[in-house]
Amino acid sequence: MAKLLWSPSSTRIQQSNMQTLMDFIAKDGHQIGNYQELYDFSVRLPKLFWNYVWEFGSFVQHQPHTSVLEDGHKMPGAKWFPGAKLNFAQNLMKFRDDSTAIVSYNEYGKQQQLSYAQLFNKVARLSHWFKQQGIQPGDKIVGFMPNVPETIVSMLAATSLGAIWSSCSPDFGLQGVLDRFGQIEAKILITTDGYFYGGKTLNSLEKLNQILPQLKTLEQLVVVPYVNPDLTQAALDGQLKGVPALNKTFFDDCLNNTAVDIDFAALPFDHPLYILYSSGTTGAPKCIVHSAGGTLLQHYKELAFHTDVKPDDVLFYYTTCGWMMWNWMVSTLMTGATLVIFDGSPFTPGPDVLWKMAQQEKVSIFGCSAKYISHLEKVNYLPGKEFDLAPLKTVLSTGSPLSNDSFEFVYRDIKQDVCLSSIAGGTDIISTFTLGCPILPVYQGELQCIGLGMAVNIYDEQGEPINPESGERGELVCTAPFPSMPIGFYQDEGDKKYLSSYFERFDNIWAQGDYAQFIAHPVKFDDSEDIKSTSNKDFKNSQKNQQYLSMVIHGRSDAILNPGGVRIGTSEIYRQVDKINAVMESVAVGQQWPKDSGDERVILFVTLREGKSLDDELVREIKQTIRVNTTPRHVPALILAVKDIPRTLSGKIVEVAVREVIHNRAVKNTDSLKNPEALEYFMNLPELA
Repeated sequence: MAKLLWSPSSTRIQQSNMQTLMDFIAKDGHQIGNYQELYDFSVRLPKLFWNYVWEFGSFVQHQPHTSVLEDGHKMPGAKWFPGAKLNFAQNLMKFRDDSTAIVSYNEYGKQQQLSYAQLFNKVARLSHWFKQQGIQPGDKIVGFMPNVPETIVSMLAATSLGAIWSSCSPDFGLQGVLDRFGQIEAKILITTDGYFYGGKTLNSLEKLNQILPQLKTLEQLVVVPYVNPDLTQAALDGQLKGVPALNKTFFDDCLNNTAVDIDFAALPFDHPLYILYSSGTTGAPKCIVHSAGGTLLQHYKELAFHTDVKPDDVLFYYTTCGWMMWNWMVSTLMTGATLVIFDGSPFTPGPDVLWKMAQQEKVSIFGCSAKYISHLEKVNYLPGKEFDLAPLKTVLSTGSPLSNDSFEFVYRDIKQDVCLSSIAGGTDIISTFTLGCPILPVYQGELQCIGLGMAVNIYDEQGEPINPESGERGELVCTAPFPSMPIGFYQDEGDKKYLSSYFERFDNIWAQGDYAQFIAHPVKFDDSEDIKSTSNKDFKNSQKNQQYLSMVIHGRSDAILNPGGVRIGTSEIYRQVDKINAVMESVAVGQQWPKDSGDERVILFVTLREGKSLDDELVREIKQTIRVNTTPRHVPALILAVKDIPRTLSGKIVEVAVREVIHNRAVKNTDSLKNPEALEYFMNLPELA
């Protein structure tokens, strides 16, 4: 059994939102004494459970729902809360007092602080301006933005009118932006003039000069003078010479009106809210459309109960606006807590930058990637010895599996008394399947629990459920609908891409693409005095002889690359390599590196035109082309030349087979390969040792 690293005290359990939810449900006579009983209730009686969450959340609605779930046997096809009319932004701004809503930092320190009242005022003015531009429900507004308060204001103003919000971070290359925004027909694009990263000031307008002419439906460009506060209209026009026909407005000018209230659009539960993007493994990224009600309800469940966010909490998550964790993080506003955001490198000017901020703002919930924690460990930076982290109660980690060493590092060198929650889900569901729980222990290497209301299982290769106590690994699936399932993909006729992405392998079953394993634990806690002295005998007795399931995720079950916890689609790399005349073909795979670390590096193999060789100049050209048109994370760690690349009988390159060979693992089904002899070119390469 894995090492027990932390157990919640009975005081923490009794004061948690999770316990309050259990008590809230139990008042109607349901017998719920611990997390596993609550989880079982949530998947056995989904209509009851999600209605309790709806009631508990006290959501602002314009019209009540007529039922909770219709066609609950269909996936996709289930309809949640029909009849309900609500507005996402209105629910994120139901607090309008002088308490702190957002505190923003970048590499140069604290930049802005907004109260809930100030946030509402800014959103009201921008919403009014959007309305003057003719924005209607269903129109698209996009952000090419760093993680700054203006991004949040823009999203809230857009969604207050029922517009759909979509964003990319400014480190995306030209092609990466066009592959995304080029598909969704946006009317307004909001950008900063640049951004800061790693001590450098980077210009966003140069890139936009090439991007904007190709976005044919754009009517307005809104610019935030971020790196150059003194930017003039003449200077802006001069940097955007290629797009003279587009209306260009400064962000503050959009707020130059007297609006004090918002005419929130009353919209159905399943009205589209966000468009997020798949990683683009098999072509252009898929445009995943998420609903307002589903996102609201799911995020509330995860933040309020699984993360135990309360109005006096201060939550920080290191993310960019091109990652779904930004959308998840922003939903914190609905709880009345304070949201701390950061733009820039988490190691500039030094490894202390985020922890200095955490101490100053009294952060109680700190979120980051597994790679970030690993890097702190490797550079031997010990935050717990440098800063007062007394308010810190929870550390969240996602992006890739958190290694055993990183679990130890958090408790040894950050803080001993924290709930370390490794969480996993994805852009596909704008939330998680497995995540934290403030009333359960933390075991090394494990995700604490399956999320409430998520009918998660693990299937073997034959599509049969694996016995949770067997320890066998398999495909993570979800066997019943949940509110944050996508509405579908944008412009996906007949839902063909949507169905093939998640339901092709198992009929009416969601296949997530993760390779996972259940771990069965007895429900037990330590023998500390506060537990011994607990007067609630029924509570203590309910913990005896109980069992709950945690999970270990061993990685993706498909070919998506994952260096440093950032999911990368191979086709995004291929499209750039194809521009290189000397390269005939290429295949990109992830190699575990360092070995047994849980992290990986990208290896690119290329076949070359006759007479060409992979010299230093060609390597530089390939890397530069990838870096300029995608992101620095897409750039391979190594580029190697091979004579041939394995493919299926239908001609498709087999990335998984290459990955298995470079890890010295057997390829199980070589009969499906047109040229299995090509695998030999990837064996025992000294460069990969």
